[in-house]
Amino acid sequence: MPESMVIGLDGCKAGWVMVCWPHDTGKAPRAAIIPTIHTAVNAGASCIGVDMPIGFPCDTARACETLARKYIGPRRSSVFPVPCRDALMADDYTGACEINARVLGKKFPKQTFMLFEKMREIDALITPGLQSLVHEVHPEVSFCTMNNQTPLRHAKKTTEGARLRRTLLMANGFPLDRLRHPQWKKSQAGDDDILDACACAWSARRIASGTHISLPATPQFDARGLRMQISA
Repeated sequence: MPESMVIGLDGCKAGWVMVCWPHDTGKAPRAAIIPTIHTAVNAGASCIGVDMPIGFPCDTARACETLARKYIGPRRSSVFPVPCRDALMADDYTGACEINARVLGKKFPKQTFMLFEKMREIDALITPGLQSLVHEVHPEVSFCTMNNQTPLRHAKKTTEGARLRRTLLMANGFPLDRLRHPQWKKSQAGDDDILDACACAWSARRIASGTHISLPATPQFDARGLRMQISA
C-alpha cells in the first residue's frame, strides 16, 4: 500500500516549514512549523523533498549547483555554494572560508554560513539508504520546471514574483487555495517560506511518481556515499 502523502520542507527562522500533501488529492494539504526534520522523516511520507544540501564535497564543487544555476538563469543567486565537509565543521565564518578556499579554491558568502546549522542537522541524520525517502530539491528549480523550464523573471520576495509562484503552483496541480496552516509571526516563517515548501512538496510528488528531472542526470557521490543531486 502506498504511504499517505508527500512532504516538502523549507528552512525558516523557527525551524522548518513542513507541507504535507496527501496522495488523495481530494484532501487538503496542510502546513506546520517543526523544530527538526526528524518529525518529517517519521511522519509516514512516501517521499520528502527538502530545500537544503545533501552531500558535501571533499575536493571539487558539486555539479548539481552549477547545473541548477544555469537552469534557473536570473534566479541563480538563490543557489548558494555548498562548502566542503571540512569547512562545514568549522566554528566560525572566517575559519570555514579559509578551509574551503584551501580545499575547493574559493570562499563562500555569509548566507551559506548562516545555513550551517541546518546543513549539519541533515548531514547528521541522512544516510545513503535514507536518500530513498529524503531528496534534495530547490524551490527555484521546481518553479522553473513548472514554468515549462523557463526561468522566472521576478524574485520571490517581490509582489510580482509571489503572484507568479502562486499561479504556477495552482496551474501545476498543487491546491494552494486549500492549503491549511495556522497563522505565524513573520519572526517564525515568511510567506515565501510557505510557497517554497509547497514547491518542494510538488517536486516530492514528481519524484515519488518517477516523473521528475534530476541535475545532473547521473549523480555525484560524496565521501560518505551520499548522492549529490537536485531533483524537481
